[in-house]
Amino acid sequence: MSFLSRLFRPLAACAIGVLATAGAAFAEPGLWVVKDKDSTIYLFGTVHMLKPDTVWRSPKIDKAIASAGEVWLEIPSTDPAAMAAQLLPLMSKYGMAQGTKISEQLSPEEYATLTEAAKLAGLPPAMLDQIRPWFAAVGISSASFQAAGYDPNSGVDTKIEAIFKAREITPKGLETVEDQLMVFATMAPDVELEFLKSTLKEFKEAPTELNKMVDSWAAGDTASLEKLFVTEMKDEDKGLYQRLLVDRNTKWAGEIKEMLKGKGVTFIAVGAGHLVGPDSVQLQLKKLGVESKRQ
Repeated sequence: MSFLSRLFRPLAACAIGVLATAGAAFAEPGLWVVKDKDSTIYLFGTVHMLKPDTVWRSPKIDKAIASAGEVWLEIPSTDPAAMAAQLLPLMSKYGMAQGTKISEQLSPEEYATLTEAAKLAGLPPAMLDQIRPWFAAVGISSASFQAAGYDPNSGVDTKIEAIFKAREITPKGLETVEDQLMVFATMAPDVELEFLKSTLKEFKEAPTELNKMVDSWAAGDTASLEKLFVTEMKDEDKGLYQRLLVDRNTKWAGEIKEMLKGKGVTFIAVGAGHLVGPDSVQLQLKKLGVESKRQ
């Protein structure tokens, strides 16, 4: 499974999901903490789409959430209504075809597969030549996961947002929806097309591959998670790796260091891929003189 096909899943609600087994009694997703004399900041790696029966909460995670008076997500809200209001104009701006049509960039066999996959996503064939390759790839990826039982409403970020809102605490965002769409909208044309082609090759098998990834996440196995997501991306395209992970992780680390100037307890939940690997948020914090500790 190519890194480009993995790319979208931790970023924008097309992520990884499967049930953590009951036998893994002591396994739980990774949780880190950053502290100074009057501030505590928890860092929790999430997945954005899960099956409704997925088990991921633990007493340790619940305690960290309950102690926090502030929460930060990648974007301020995962609420579908709030997202739709922002996405519609942005998709018109960044998701619509610009010149060359998709049908002119794919082989007849690839286009036939796209047409089949588009039906699953509810995209009529007539619409395919009106959208950009990255938009098509995202749509069919998301549809394949939902068809396999994955639900964005069961995603970790959505659940965490609901927990804090029940306490009348509104999440803040490390990024905007537009920031995240720009990751795809600014792809080089050849990279964007390869993203679509690799998605077409793998969309039927993708949920099975993602099971392996979420097993690692649910067990807190950061080494396996790093291998499955981070290493392949870094090996295949260092420029894209820099833009998607290193640059964003560096930016977030700087913001987290600023948060330490305040006081109280803060809970930060971001995609799990940002908290593993040689350029993780934790290691970017270390470069700034801020130590993190696995809980």
